Amino acid sequence: MDPLSSIVTALQRSQIIPDVIPAIHPPTGTFQPSVLFSIIWPNGREAVLSASPVELTQEDTVDEPDINFTPMILSDISAASQSADTEPTYTLVMTDPDAPSREEPLFREFRHWVITGIKSAPDSSSKVANLNAIKTKPSTTPYRPPGPRPGSGIHRYTFLLFEEPAGGITIPQGEPEYGSALEERRSWDAMAFARKYNLKLVGANFFLLRSTS
Repeated sequence: MDPLSSIVTALQRSQIIPDVIPAIHPPTGTFQPSVLFSIIWPNGREAVLSASPVELTQEDTVDEPDINFTPMILSDISAASQSADTEPTYTLVMTDPDAPSREEPLFREFRHWVITGIKSAPDSSSKVANLNAIKTKPSTTPYRPPGPRPGSGIHRYTFLLFEEPAGGITIPQGEPEYGSALEERRSWDAMAFARKYNLKLVGANFFLLRSTS
């Protein structure tokens, strides 16, 4: 199975499709990722999604991570943009659909991180190595590491990568995405946010984290 198909399979098996990403995704009917990426924490732990997700701990995910694009995919999907002498930019969000638990997701989704204006590394057209993306702007929603309620079971921490419209996006001050307090992060809708800013979903990733007893 090719890597992109494996992502869709993993999203369906974990029910991130449809809990986060709609099962019917226009215009194709189902989500078809075009970008492969992983998430790498400063301690070296990495969330890589293929046929199955990785399981991490709270200690693994304390600090803000980097985004690591797979160059060969980026070079393919960016061809049209590069021919027009424009470089695509991306928005990444991290969300927990299992707040406070998967059995009772009363606060679905919990917004852990929103960062806009992400660019691929300058030489990401190379197919021999993965390279960290460039963060050109401060996070709109500061990164908040996982901290699931004790006894709440396994959480599916989900990363969604969106391609921004030409020229990028600006989130006005005062929008919900600037709310960083715990209560302000609850009951957020990543796909509604994407529709509001005309963002195109191009990639997805997630990892599992088991709460303490």
